[in-house]
This record gives sequence, C-alpha cells and structure tokens, in this order.
Amino acid sequence: MLISVSQIVTLLVVMAAVIIALLLLRRAGNKSREASARSVQERVLGEPQPAKPVRERKRPPVKRPAKKRPVPEAEPEDDEDDEDDEEEEEEEEDERPGTGSGSDAAVDGETREAFRAGLAKTRGGFVARLGKIFGKKKIDQDVLPQLEEVLFTADIGPRAADRIFDAVKKGLTKDELTDPARIWTKIRETSGQILDVGAAPVDFGRARPFVLLVLGVNGVGKTTTSGKLAARLTGDGKKVVLAAGDPVRAAATEQLEIWGERAGVPVVKGKAGGDPSSVIFDAVKRGVDEQADIVICDTAGRLHTKTDLMDELKKVGRVIDKAMPGAPHETWMVLDATTGQNAITQARTFKDAMEITGIVITKLDGSAKGGVILGICDELKVPVRYVGVGEKIDDLRPFDPRAFVEALYEDADEASAA
Repeated sequence: MLISVSQIVTLLVVMAAVIIALLLLRRAGNKSREASARSVQERVLGEPQPAKPVRERKRPPVKRPAKKRPVPEAEPEDDEDDEDDEEEEEEEEDERPGTGSGSDAAVDGETREAFRAGLAKTRGGFVARLGKIFGKKKIDQDVLPQLEEVLFTADIGPRAADRIFDAVKKGLTKDELTDPARIWTKIRETSGQILDVGAAPVDFGRARPFVLLVLGVNGVGKTTTSGKLAARLTGDGKKVVLAAGDPVRAAATEQLEIWGERAGVPVVKGKAGGDPSSVIFDAVKRGVDEQADIVICDTAGRLHTKTDLMDELKKVGRVIDKAMPGAPHETWMVLDATTGQNAITQARTFKDAMEITGIVITKLDGSAKGGVILGICDELKVPVRYVGVGEKIDDLRPFDPRAFVEALYEDADEASAA
C-alpha cells in the first residue's frame, strides 16, 4: 500500500513533536534533580555562609605554636570537619598544665567554676573590703589611703600589695580614681602581670623517667599531692612510680600506699626508720629499669628553720643525681594556703637551700588567704603549677593564672555598685 506525501509529512511532524517533548521533559527533570540536591544540602549544612576570616589567636611565647593545617578543597563537608578539629585543638590546648604565666586563651567553664568555688572565702576577705571602699556613692581623694590599708593588711604579701597600689596610684588620673570600674581593671591587670613569671610549661617528656621531687613543711599535704598527681598522670597514660621518702613516719608511707592503690601505681618504700635517701634512690633506679615515664618522690616534712633537716634535703638531691644524672628534673614545694604570708617565708627559706622550680598550693578552698599566691609569685618568681581546690582526687588542678584572676575579682564591679 502506497503512503501519500501528506501522510509522510504528518508522520514527520508527529515524530518531531515527540522528540521536542522528550527533550523538554529531560531538561525539566535535570532542573528538578538540581533543585532537590540544593534543598537537601541546605537542610544538612544550612545556608551557604561567607568565608570566615582566619582568627589570629594570641599566644604567650612559652606555648608551642599550633600546627599549620593544610587548606582543604572547597567542599562543605570538609569545612565543617575542619572547624570541629580546630575546636578540639583549642580544648586540648586549654587543658594543658598551667605554666605559671599569664595566658590570653579563653578559660574553660569547668576550670573557671573550680577556681570560683575555691576562692569563695578569699573573695569574702580583702576583695570584699575593697568592694566596700569602691561601693560609695562618691569616691574622693581618701580612696588611695583606704586602698593602701586594705592591700597591706591582706595576705598577698607586702611586695605584691605595693606593686598593686603603685599601679593604681601612678597609672590612673585623678578623674579615673573616681571610677570604680577603672580601679578594678587596673587591679586585675596588675594581678595578672604578677602571676606572669615567664615560666615554660612543664614538659614531663623531656626525660625518661622524669623525676619530680616534692617537699615542704609538716602537714601541708605533700603526700596527698603526690598521690593525686600520680592518679592524674596515670589517667593521661603515663607510667608512674611513687617513692615513699618519709620512712620515719609510718602513717605517711601507709597513706601513699593507699594513693598508689587508687592510682594503680607501684610504691617503693623502705624499712621503718630507714634512710629516706636510700628509698628515693631505689625508686629512681626502679623507674629507670622499668622504663617508667615519671617518678614522684615524696619527702618527709621538715621545719624550714631546722638547718640539719634542710641539709638532709640537699643530700636527697645529691643521691637522686647519682641514681640518674641530671635528676631531679623538677623540684616542687607544697604550701598550705591557710598559713597566709607564712607560706612566703617557708618558700623563701626552702628556695635558699634548694632550687625550687614550682609551687603547689593546697587547701585553697578552705582559706580566705588565697591571695597569697600573688605574694609567692611576686617575691620568688617561681610559677604555681597546681592548686588544690577540694578533697576529691580530681580536685588537684593545673594552675591557670587567668582563671585565678577572673575568679578572685569575680563580680567586683557589681559588688562595688551594690
């Protein structure tokens, strides 16, 4: 059967229409899939954000710089992961042990709360007295004599008191001295400068084993500090050995053994009434033989006024050096915050006999004399490494100068205005 020309034309027109319709449907389908993909992307990642400027984080010169991270290809998922990684790096840096020097890094909430609670009684002491001075409706020229009286009767030590007073007196104009907020700012600023003694962070990895000698007078909490520190370092994955360097006092050895059981670390002890130096020698040797990371040497409490006991302490130092040349790598003195300015006297005497490289302050939460930390740092130029803010095993915390200043003068402006 022959097909007419008109039928052929009609067939071609129909085929062309079908092809055009298929092309239009395909284009519409592509646009629909693209719109759907954008919708899903926006629901998961949110609206596209402009590129964030790189933050320039201020760091004290003693801290190691953050590792440079390569810039990833521009994919939304990678950008989000990188931001999470940066936040984790910041958290890790904030948790580093205190250096005894000021820090511009943000204070994490847990540390701030621990210091706030530990300094509650101190804030009720000289800080509250300052608040009463600045809480007057009008501050006149009498503010300086009153400020001087409060500072020099506080337990921050005469040098620290004089430094803060001079900063306010010479650093503010007459008009500024009538503004409580200006005075508080200067006090906070100077306190931070006092705590900044330029000490580097403790590097527990610079020797293996890293030998730490802990000393102080009777009753300040040396054994408890040694045990809590051992538990903390063990929790960080370190292999620790404890040395019961007070064989004369049986209770001290028993107490350290209890801490050793809690922390899961061995305790080297000697015979009752034996030579402390020999016990510590054996502990250091064990640390070397067993490839321990850290050996913490607890010592007998001794009065800083007793020359013979101080000479014995020097002997301990010599014996440690024989067990491991170059040790001890750090010598920390434990001070009781409740003793106030007497703690400064103790530290000064011990520092004359031994090279003190760090301070641990205990019982901060039970004293209104926590401001003594300012005096210790100002007079001795020795960093505070840890502070005890409670009785729990995790209440021995790395000292954070910024957290300390924030907690010490917390709500000072509001208190003045009340």
